[in-house]
Amino acid sequence: MRKRIPVLMAALCSTVILVGCDKAEEVVNKGGDTPCSEFTAQDRDKQRVTVRKYLEKDTEVTPTPSADTVDASIGAISLMCGAQANPDTPIKNADLTGILVPKK
Repeated sequence: MRKRIPVLMAALCSTVILVGCDKAEEVVNKGGDTPCSEFTAQDRDKQRVTVRKYLEKDTEVTPTPSADTVDASIGAISLMCGAQANPDTPIKNADLTGILVPKK
């Protein structure tokens, strides 16, 4: 029993640290102001955080976009960033009108 307590404490601490890191990533993430060069260098999980923040704050998409909306946005933004000559173009310049955001 005494050997289990340190193992359980270590597991609990690891979980708290991992959850804290995810929240920290959301806070420092630039969302729609992230340049294409940064966005394309991110792994898929960081791209999801970036795009979710962008959709929640900078567009008319519902406050909590679905996973499908986030994935479709990643695809559209990746295409836009791939076609950009300027790697400093922010991802908010991706034209998502008609794909994710209703046309006015």
